[in-house]
Amino acid sequence: MIDIDLVMQDLKKGIAEIIDFQRIEGLIKDYYKNGKHFYIKAGFDPTAPDLHLGHTVVLNKMAFLQRHGGIVQFLIGDFTAKIGDPTGKSVTRKVLDDETIAKNAKTYKEQVFKILDESKTEVMFNSAWLSKLGADGLIALSSTFNVARMLERDDFTKRYKNETPIAISEFLYPLLQGYDSVAMKCDIEMGGTDQKFNLLMGRTLQRTYNVGKEQGVIMMPLLVGLDGVNKMSKSLGNYIGVTDEPNDMFAKTLSVSDDLMWVWYELLSDLTALEIEELKAGVAKGELHPKKIKENLALEITARFHGNDAAKAAKDEFDRVHSKNELPSDMSEFEIKADEFWIVEALSYCKLCASNGEARRHIKANAVSVNQTKIGDEQLKLTKGEYILQIGKRLYAKLKVI
Repeated sequence: MIDIDLVMQDLKKGIAEIIDFQRIEGLIKDYYKNGKHFYIKAGFDPTAPDLHLGHTVVLNKMAFLQRHGGIVQFLIGDFTAKIGDPTGKSVTRKVLDDETIAKNAKTYKEQVFKILDESKTEVMFNSAWLSKLGADGLIALSSTFNVARMLERDDFTKRYKNETPIAISEFLYPLLQGYDSVAMKCDIEMGGTDQKFNLLMGRTLQRTYNVGKEQGVIMMPLLVGLDGVNKMSKSLGNYIGVTDEPNDMFAKTLSVSDDLMWVWYELLSDLTALEIEELKAGVAKGELHPKKIKENLALEITARFHGNDAAKAAKDEFDRVHSKNELPSDMSEFEIKADEFWIVEALSYCKLCASNGEARRHIKANAVSVNQTKIGDEQLKLTKGEYILQIGKRLYAKLKVI
């Protein structure tokens, strides 16, 4: 017999805010009592080709709900992507073309089923109903909300006060996202805390359009990235992509701080809330070592996207390189014809740094090694020969100067 109280305790693991908790609890109870499924909506605008672990925070919670009666309505916002979600943006976003949207949507579908149960997932595109809305429907939709309410959004308020342009189309975005909930008749909508205004719009419009239900809302925190400060973002370079190679995924996960590790456990691990608390207690008592706990998290995350064998191989490679101070078994090789090659340019040439400036910063931080010996001289010249260039504990390249 399922313990609903434990299910609800695990549901709340890592969640930032739940609106209408009793309704959500009732949906789960109804599933176990009567076998009735409920529908969970999460929308993703295909504005970039790949997902990172920050995106999977919502997907992980959706996968949990699938195990307790939920049918996921995975919404690809191919229509709304043409407007661009204004959430958190200080300027109007660029409009994407149809080809880019279709290409990105395809990769999303390929990636999400590494987490979601495909048999309990309906992939939907909001162009199916928004394209048919027409001018009459759009005018009727826009009349359900006023400008004063729309300007209550923090990002709109800031832009309005700073006299930064706000396109009328951006006002339409939350209305269209809310209308998605009308068309889909979902029971729950999920998203990040930065999406609260848009998520609540779905409840409002379901009521306005007499759908017969008001969706519950589950908001997940934004995942802090590898730098331990900012939310995970490709633009900041502090991310782990779901398509990253197993060795990189494992090593990057191990690089997070001990404090951030527990946040990642809550947001990314399939362990129950009770199991995580037991791990914390074990570390606090000195019975468990944080490094071992972090290794288990790295194994779990890597196995989720690459399988158990690849995760174990990644751990073995990491141990071989770092615990035994050996070189990686596989590293990129580069070659250049020169009498001598400046170390700063060499690091950029071997794609270990994005720029000469970044290379200088790594040298000053004592993070660069040549043939496993730290170097501090940014004027160093490499003469003819073979070199192993290294930055930190993860980045290696072999360079031949001929």
